[in-house]
Amino acid sequence: MDGLVVVDAANVIGSVPDGWWRDRRGAAERLRDRLAVLAGTGLPDRPGVPGWATRPPVDIVMVVEGAARGVEPVEGVRVENAPGSGDEHIVRVVAAREEGRPCLVVTADQGLRARVTALGAQVTGPRSVRPDGSS
Repeated sequence: MDGLVVVDAANVIGSVPDGWWRDRRGAAERLRDRLAVLAGTGLPDRPGVPGWATRPPVDIVMVVEGAARGVEPVEGVRVENAPGSGDEHIVRVVAAREEGRPCLVVTADQGLRARVTALGAQVTGPRSVRPDGSS
């Protein structure tokens, strides 16, 4: 059974002060495009990334909220618009996965990490999907 990678887009985007706040939607589209590459190659082999997530293809869900809503999906990346809190939607995605399906949530949010690990997911920080490994 293939694993599922769920990305907290707001948290990953906000992890590097690169001017993302001037164009939240554009920042989400750039992250989506980076994730599309990773869907085909696997996530980088970094601390906190389980082996299954480093082997392609990777099933990726990017959860967006606020001004980033409406970003279109691309091949390899399903984009889900959180109707309210992104964290609440991520918890729902993790809870709804098939029983026994491995899941990795990409976020630095400690509260969200606790909630998804209680559902059996693994967690890793934003640097696991950043091109340069920063933050």
